[in-house]
Amino acid sequence: MRKKKAFLVVVTAGVLLFGGYFAAKQAGLIHTSPQLEEPPKLAEGLEEGSGNSGGELEGDAPGAGNSGEISVPDEPGGEEGGNGAGNGGGADKPEKDPTEKPSKGDKPGEGEGISRGENGAIAVIAQPASVTALVNPYNKLPEDYEPDDLDYPNVKFIFSDKVEKRMLREEAARALEKLFSGAEADGIYLAGVSAYRSHATQTKLFDRYVKRDGYEKARTYSALPGTSEHETGLAIDVTSSDGSCAAADCFGDTEEAAWLAANAVKFGFIVRYPEGKDKITGYQYEPWHLRYVGDDLAEELASGGLTLEEYYNAVPVAK
Repeated sequence: MRKKKAFLVVVTAGVLLFGGYFAAKQAGLIHTSPQLEEPPKLAEGLEEGSGNSGGELEGDAPGAGNSGEISVPDEPGGEEGGNGAGNGGGADKPEKDPTEKPSKGDKPGEGEGISRGENGAIAVIAQPASVTALVNPYNKLPEDYEPDDLDYPNVKFIFSDKVEKRMLREEAARALEKLFSGAEADGIYLAGVSAYRSHATQTKLFDRYVKRDGYEKARTYSALPGTSEHETGLAIDVTSSDGSCAAADCFGDTEEAAWLAANAVKFGFIVRYPEGKDKITGYQYEPWHLRYVGDDLAEELASGGLTLEEYYNAVPVAK
């Protein structure tokens, strides 16, 4: 009998305690902190969400809304500020062919038009259609730039839909087809993960993170609109044909990654963010992120072990 009474006392006390907690929470006397998603790493291939998302926004992040736009503060130096930022040159200078490849004696990094990021200055790329254009946190594409020769490369992707992230510029698309064929000839089977990303998509993505974490924190892991290589239509993330390790660190340990590191240059591509160069490129090692720069420049970069930043004398990106 005594045990039964003791049990009833314990149960009654528990009910009263729970009821008191619930009432206090309803009255606003107790606050709990919502759990936010961990932000992705600073990485071109991961900033849209790792794995198969490839820039597609699948649902809203905690605290994110669909209406309204975020006003991004101007950068120090602005689009026309500091150290050759802006379009460079005057009316008296002849206009260059946008597809012209820079020669050793005529690298934009040694003259006007490319920012090294002093005082946070961001330059607007003067020749955004060039396959050798430098796009990074301090060199951005014009807001109205959109490649006019996007095409669907005839290669396998880890998804079947014909959407924007499946496209590349025509020259890069044809080169990618040759790269995939070359890999298959060596017994290596690849698949695309994410290629082109429009300026509108990058803007929506960045705004989403600003709404969730604030502008300053968003800048630590997501590219400002215009500064992602995916917007050029010349960059693509790839993985093994089964989709495993898509845009993930484990891809670096695969045969596919080893083959790309050794052979991508033969098709005009480079592994854009190589290991040990994160303080130069501004991004962590991404063995999956390929950038088309054309045969000549790809060979020159590979032979010298250079990144685009080093080639254009536009370093360091990360201080």
